[in-house]
Amino acid sequence: MPTVKDVANKASVSPGTVSNVLTGKRPVAVTTRKRVLRAIDELGYEPNILARSLINRRSDTIAVVTSGLDYFGPSQAVTGIEREADCNGYSIILELVPWLDRSQAQRALTTLSGRQVDGIIWAVPEIGDNREWLLGANLQRLPPIVFLSMAPRPGLSIIAAANRLGARLATQHLVRQGRRAVGFISGPPDWWEVRERRASWSEALTEAGLPGDDSWIAEGDWFASSGERGLHALLERHPDLDAVFAANDQMALGVLRAAHLSGRRVPDDLAVCGFDNTPEAAYFWPPLTTVEQHLREVGREAVRMLNRFIDARLAGEPAPEPATASPHPELIIRESSGR
Repeated sequence: MPTVKDVANKASVSPGTVSNVLTGKRPVAVTTRKRVLRAIDELGYEPNILARSLINRRSDTIAVVTSGLDYFGPSQAVTGIEREADCNGYSIILELVPWLDRSQAQRALTTLSGRQVDGIIWAVPEIGDNREWLLGANLQRLPPIVFLSMAPRPGLSIIAAANRLGARLATQHLVRQGRRAVGFISGPPDWWEVRERRASWSEALTEAGLPGDDSWIAEGDWFASSGERGLHALLERHPDLDAVFAANDQMALGVLRAAHLSGRRVPDDLAVCGFDNTPEAAYFWPPLTTVEQHLREVGREAVRMLNRFIDARLAGEPAPEPATASPHPELIIRESSGR
């Protein structure tokens, strides 16, 4: 197999120059770079990734621990992670797990540490007590970790969608449209995101002097069928219902179907707002007002934050201060809420 020295000899450069072309650590003149790449192609040289990782003390691999990829939110975040990791030269080990308990979390961390990954992105949504393992975890012995979709915690770096602000934008928009009986169709109540959206919906209605107690809430499961059932349940309790905020777009789709079956015109009789801005939302009938969370940007920012920790650790420098960040959500106004 051809070596770096073989490439260097053929291109009439030093082995160090070949290394700089391969790693991008130092700039190389354009003509020299082209000569090196041509030599690599002609010799059929393939870099020894394992040897390079031993020399650089990094594997250029990050692990992504995730679950629930059949849901829109987690899948979009992982897509953003993959794209940003590729831009930064990282390979990904994807660890798919069930909704974790403490023992499962510890097994996953032990396995990934053994694979010598440079860092870990914990992309499992916070559900129930599946973060309790953090209380006994010695994170100092592990590679750097960035967490997604969870409540802020001291000493941890977290990237999450701004659920409270997004729900407030949606609810206030419905109120500004003149709606005075605004129901909420939630996702499963043990999800942290659901608790955040529900609390903000209630706060916005209270500030507007409108009712927002539990009787105005129907519990869903993220799927369209539960949105349909939810609207029927809300109408039974509150026949004067004139607006619905659904905690995701799929349930909002079910709301639109139930409104049609109930003879409620959208948006004349019932304004509807979703959450997520799925690609299909613009093609619902009527097109759905919704909240764009920028979930792919959540994933991208997680990689950028993790990369800063990895670089500091390898350079022997103090780690950046743990931080919590949230991309700013955006209200996408369409016909379902009555422009």
